[in-house]
Amino acid sequence: MASITIRDVKKSYAKMQVVHGVDLDIASGEFVVILGPSGCGKSTLLRMIAGLEDISGGEIAIDGTVVNKLEPRERGCAMVFQNYALYPHMSVAQNIGYSLKVAGVPAAERQLRIQAVARTLELEHLLDRKPMALSGGQRQRVAMGRAMIREPKVFLFDEPLSNLDAKLRVQMRSEIRKLHRRLNATSVFVTHDQVEAMTLADRLVVMNGGRVEQVGTPAQIYSRPASRFVATFVGAPAMNILEGTVELDGVSLLGGSRRLAMARAGLPVGTKVAMGIRPEAVRLVAPGTAGALDATVDLVEELGAGRVIYVDLDGAPFSVMTSEAVHPEPGSAVGLRFSPDDLHFFSSDTGTRLEVFKASVPEPVF
Repeated sequence: MASITIRDVKKSYAKMQVVHGVDLDIASGEFVVILGPSGCGKSTLLRMIAGLEDISGGEIAIDGTVVNKLEPRERGCAMVFQNYALYPHMSVAQNIGYSLKVAGVPAAERQLRIQAVARTLELEHLLDRKPMALSGGQRQRVAMGRAMIREPKVFLFDEPLSNLDAKLRVQMRSEIRKLHRRLNATSVFVTHDQVEAMTLADRLVVMNGGRVEQVGTPAQIYSRPASRFVATFVGAPAMNILEGTVELDGVSLLGGSRRLAMARAGLPVGTKVAMGIRPEAVRLVAPGTAGALDATVDLVEELGAGRVIYVDLDGAPFSVMTSEAVHPEPGSAVGLRFSPDDLHFFSSDTGTRLEVFKASVPEPVF
């Protein structure tokens, strides 16, 4: 195991900066997932940890040793890639043991270590096969075996499940998490899939535009997103956002067509804000119910154990996720009810979370 310390790390290509002063501490033995959309800099950051990309500024230390100038093989990291990167002409056993062969490890010892890794990953019956004869999940296990056999201090995963089908992704998520616990290594996993991130991570690092937006446990990031971006990126369906303006004793929403009675503190009247509410925090009630928002059903998406109901709220799209036995028809009227405790507010200018609102009544009043 090894800790990773990242201080003010930057990356530029010519005049374009793609990573902007990232600071991050990863504890020894921790499983950290870096989550973000395509192009946010997450894979670039991972490759800088591995030594596959030069650092334009800042410092990376692994287990207390600054590695900025060290070659990848000197850092104690092993990387698992999205495309497996297996040698097609080699058998599974040869792929797994290749790094030991290059390092001059005797054949007998190599064989013992290959067998041990194969047992851990349930690959013993596949050792003589070539990669082309394997399924996607089997290839990914071979790629992990090739990393494991080096007994690294740090495992780095660069979107390793993105080429697998949905069922295999779920299975491999479980296998990677079990493998992490068994090996007790430090793991850094990059993905754009927020379900993957939430299920794997001890801690999440949410990136956007080359910057870290928030670091925390999956529960912390889900329940208290630090920015509008995090709020809408983490969670499925995405958090509902309604634009509003601060008034003397509340917030006007949807261009003034609705008004939420709130006690405010610290924000001038006229300040533009965005109010967020997660779809699963909304209850459907009869239209016209006091304190509820009336809306019109657009679409109902069945999920088996529940459903997502998409509605039109004065021209704004809004979604409700429910497991209740309700099946409203498209075009029908419904009421939307939620608790003030489930509301999130963000600055319309900066996107950052605002903590200055408190409900003036037990239920929202519109």
